[in-house]
Amino acid sequence: MDHELLARELIRSLRGTRSQNAFSRRLGYRSNVVSTWESGRRWPTASETLRVAARAGVDLPAAFARFYRTAPEWLADGDYGSVEFVSRFLRDQKGQTATLVVATRAGVNRFSVARWLAGQSEPRLPDFLRMVEAVSLRLLDLLAVLVDPASLPAAREPWARREAQRSVAIEEPWTQAVLRVLEVGGLDGSVSGVAARLRLPIDVVTRCLAALERAGQVRRSRGRWKPVEVVAVDTRRTEETARRLKGFWARVGLERLEAGGEGAFAYNVFAVSEDQLRRLKELQDGYYRAVRSLVAEDAPAECVALLNLQLVRLDDGGGSA
Repeated sequence: MDHELLARELIRSLRGTRSQNAFSRRLGYRSNVVSTWESGRRWPTASETLRVAARAGVDLPAAFARFYRTAPEWLADGDYGSVEFVSRFLRDQKGQTATLVVATRAGVNRFSVARWLAGQSEPRLPDFLRMVEAVSLRLLDLLAVLVDPASLPAAREPWARREAQRSVAIEEPWTQAVLRVLEVGGLDGSVSGVAARLRLPIDVVTRCLAALERAGQVRRSRGRWKPVEVVAVDTRRTEETARRLKGFWARVGLERLEAGGEGAFAYNVFAVSEDQLRRLKELQDGYYRAVRSLVAEDAPAECVALLNLQLVRLDDGGGSA
């Protein structure tokens, strides 16, 4: 996407029906600064953009809670319109990904990226958008909690495509494994080849490929299927949907365990303090983000894996941790 164009459209969407002059005054400026932003002559910083969103009526705590779904504890104490919040958010999304890798993905000087992550300076809006995509691959999801994606012409088609991909992942969970096995080098890409590799029935693979084709994620050439677009999609559309998909993949892991499949299976039942349980949850979240960062690094795909993480409170003090 054109991040400069997207930045201009985001400001325009936040302005709504107000005139540029009126919105500039509402933001506390004496000059028509909104005109310079929307024309691309100047750019607000990332924190300034969040303050603009708040003045436009966006409930930032609720918006970031929707983005995270399971919000980290630090989010509750965040000053959403500050440089510190921007750097903390970017670091949190970055996880263990190397700064050089992030800078390469974003197309930005690595020294600038290091300063932004440290809170020593902050990116202007277009670079903030580049950074969000580079560290999380979820720029569209962030935009969607700030404004209606349909109000952003540059994001309208990508958002519609992402929603279609999200629907496919929710309705046919095995599509995600089918899509990723097509990334593996040396696979012939036939239905039977995919089915054998994943140990799935032919009809399941056929149904998944048809759904992926409708979403524009695969195409068939000379009887062989090839990936067109492989992206990470957030399938936590609702709490019920998230639980259903977590249950689905937990059962897949259980089936492979009971069948004696290859994998690292372990459990530990223990008693701890409430505070230690919270710390364990934080460790689990950190590990998951580290895995996501590692998977996102450029490397030849050679196999497809499933990671299930479970930390469950067993006594009658509550549900899952």
